[in-house]
Amino acid sequence: MHRTQISLKPAQYEQLGTEARRLGISLSELIRRLIDAHLGTSHEEEDPLGAVTGIAQGNGEPVGREHNRYLYGPQER
Repeated sequence: MHRTQISLKPAQYEQLGTEARRLGISLSELIRRLIDAHLGTSHEEEDPLGAVTGIAQGNGEPVGREHNRYLYGPQER
């Protein structure tokens, strides 16, 4: 898979985020699906993590920056 960076208008970002949360998938997966639909192609079988994407529950809060807290709980100091 290739990594790329795109710029979105604020309204586009909000609408895409809302739709991704509704579907229980990542923003990246939603954009890939939209591109496939536009091009008339499908590449779902290429993503080995596709079967587990979106199976967890949450409120859509990004957890990347504090992933250890979400995985292991708050650390006592």
